[in-house]
Amino acid sequence: MCDIETTPVLATRRLTLRAPAPEDAATIARLASDPAIARNTTRMPSPYGLEDANAFVTAVAAQDPKTGHTFILDHDDHGPVGVIGVFYSNDPLPEIGYWIGQPYWGRGLATEAVDGLVQWASRRWGKRALLSGHFTDNPASGRVLDKAGFLPTGEVRPQFSRARGEPVATRMMIWMA
Repeated sequence: MCDIETTPVLATRRLTLRAPAPEDAATIARLASDPAIARNTTRMPSPYGLEDANAFVTAVAAQDPKTGHTFILDHDDHGPVGVIGVFYSNDPLPEIGYWIGQPYWGRGLATEAVDGLVQWASRRWGKRALLSGHFTDNPASGRVLDKAGFLPTGEVRPQFSRARGEPVATRMMIWMA
């Protein structure tokens, strides 16, 4: 179980960003089972089932809060609609990753979540810069990052997509305070 003292709860206009709980697994599995979701991420398998969602919830509960935080995007009217996280990987700056269930695309929820997480991460970790990226064949995710204040770094790097089973060209972006 997550330690309440180390698991923040963040609020935006329409969303509560909170730690995933075991009761969220069925909703996560339902939303993430859409192949369009997994193909735009680096870590998600496709197909994605309840067992994957349960493993995800367990892994998040074991996260070291000094190196990463993962949140369910809990919409005020619809319940869980996606996931967002900030974590250290191979880069010197923390990276933000996210996905939104397809029924909720086009409503500005990803931008709202990214903006809320950026503000929290910059205060929480005192970082003046954060990274993110989007697959070049997913320009909608690039627009989310643009709206949240990320700028292109000029780097396009191959990143392995577990769902696709191959590296995908990824446009890297940076947010600076």
